[in-house]
Amino acid sequence: MNPTVDYLRISLLDRCNFRCQYCMPEGEDLNYILKQNLLKRDELLTLLREVFVPLGFRRFRLTGGEPLLRPDVVDIVRDIATLSETQDLAMTTNGFLLSEKAEALHDAGLQRVNISLDSLHSETFDKIIGNRTKSRWKQTWNGIQKAYEVGFDPLKINVVVIPGVNDTEVLDLAALTVERRWHVRFIEFMPVGNANLFTHKGWIPSEELRQRIRQHWGLEPASVTGAGPADVFQIPNAKGTLGFISQMSECFCDRCNRMRLSADGWLRPCLLDETGQIDLRSALHQGASFPELRQAVRHLLHLKPEINFKDRDNGTLTGAYSRTMSQIGG
Repeated sequence: MNPTVDYLRISLLDRCNFRCQYCMPEGEDLNYILKQNLLKRDELLTLLREVFVPLGFRRFRLTGGEPLLRPDVVDIVRDIATLSETQDLAMTTNGFLLSEKAEALHDAGLQRVNISLDSLHSETFDKIIGNRTKSRWKQTWNGIQKAYEVGFDPLKINVVVIPGVNDTEVLDLAALTVERRWHVRFIEFMPVGNANLFTHKGWIPSEELRQRIRQHWGLEPASVTGAGPADVFQIPNAKGTLGFISQMSECFCDRCNRMRLSADGWLRPCLLDETGQIDLRSALHQGASFPELRQAVRHLLHLKPEINFKDRDNGTLTGAYSRTMSQIGG
């Protein structure tokens, strides 16, 4: 049985100022949502207050594309933070705009932030994010520093490990946790955004990464605040922790406690399965009552698959999906 589903990941828009190799299809133009079709701030708050909160949702994460590109992002954070039922409010960002917005987000009530940092080397970083102009590494690093300075704790660093690209940096990235209260999370590469790259590069099991770290420093079980699927460890006496998100080698679909709301208001039960998804924005515009919307979401909760990420025997994905990772919201 799946656990109680009380965690909603909310995509604020599908556009991003990065084009990460593992997130977007290579060389393809995406069909972005028109601005007028995005879920508006008041519509989002209405859905949370009248539909999701009454159904027991208490944890919320803002995602994108890149959520900091949304002009009203601070106001949206404040709206959700002021709901008395909100127990946890987090954001996933690439960090590029965080140095200028971290303080306002923290003051508005954002509790936690996850920042993507796939390399400590600017050339590798720029290659991964698809940047061909002035390096974006320094500004991203400054955003991480600013988030830590204003008080985000835990502050999590997300690293998608790509063989032959950044896997040699695992020890250097893990070392960030020794003297800082940072929480570095290594994520197994999966074939969602760029299947061609995945086929070419493959993926490295989390246990192999843990073994590298274990041989260098040792490793012990630990814990960190959050609602995600990471298995958490710690280098002995380190101030921070290491997380491992192992969706390929150690499928955790049976523990999934989340649903995803797209930037244009589609609610989906699973990252890789659109079965039964609901267009909540259109339903609102067509005058559906809140009890009707709650009943539709309740029905979708019953459709939520238990084990659906991949066939454990041959590694092929199951489920049906048409949007890329950047369009879904991760």
